[in-house]
Amino acid sequence: MDYKGYDINFGLADKVVIVTGGLSGIGEAIAELFVKKGAEIVIFDIKEETEQLVSEKFKEKGLGIKVDVTNKNSVITAVAAAKKYFGKIDILVNSAGVALLDDAENLSEEYWDKTFGINVKGSFLVAQAVGNELIDANGGKIINMASQAAMVALDNHVAYCASKGAIVSMTKVLAYEWAQYNINVNCISPTVILTELGKKAWAGQVGEEMKKQIPAGRFGYPEEVAACALFLATDASNLITGENLVIDGGYTIK
Repeated sequence: MDYKGYDINFGLADKVVIVTGGLSGIGEAIAELFVKKGAEIVIFDIKEETEQLVSEKFKEKGLGIKVDVTNKNSVITAVAAAKKYFGKIDILVNSAGVALLDDAENLSEEYWDKTFGINVKGSFLVAQAVGNELIDANGGKIINMASQAAMVALDNHVAYCASKGAIVSMTKVLAYEWAQYNINVNCISPTVILTELGKKAWAGQVGEEMKKQIPAGRFGYPEEVAACALFLATDASNLITGENLVIDGGYTIK
């Protein structure tokens, strides 16, 4: 495909975006920024009140659908509803995820299965369903949420690290297979991000010790991850696919 330039304002006008886990944390920040940039947003979330919350927040620019991303029928039904409502799908951001932590010798089978069910299976099922729509439309963008945990060992994070490593590998395969259809697939790997959960998990001394290991000396903010997602969602990144954009203040360069 010939190079056609891009909107230097990184606009998303006329784009329809699905964001999983879009009612909290990083997903919420991404949804908010994308709407400000002109997109219409579809939020998939497990919360019962998803439809109402999205309607109140984004009015006619948003659609909320309660979805269990680990259930294929739930995902397929939701993707079909999103397409019917807005007429098309252009971009997917897989942000739904969970972090269930314990040391390796004690980690429960339940924690392992739930981590992989939501983080890996869920991301794949939504990517697969949306990917088929993008293949028919001859193009689009998929952005998966990985983590610095995909590249380095973190104490008590064995299931989480393994699941995020799987996200990076999955991203590469999808990018390789779907490049022929003009679909870009990339992922983002943040360090500790100060969402509500992040603030609680890394409060006090444990957080101060972690910051000492980050060359930039601080944690990240959801808005910074959203900015990276915006770049990957726009035409400015059309030659980038199969990559892992790391936003970690230098934590993994050591």
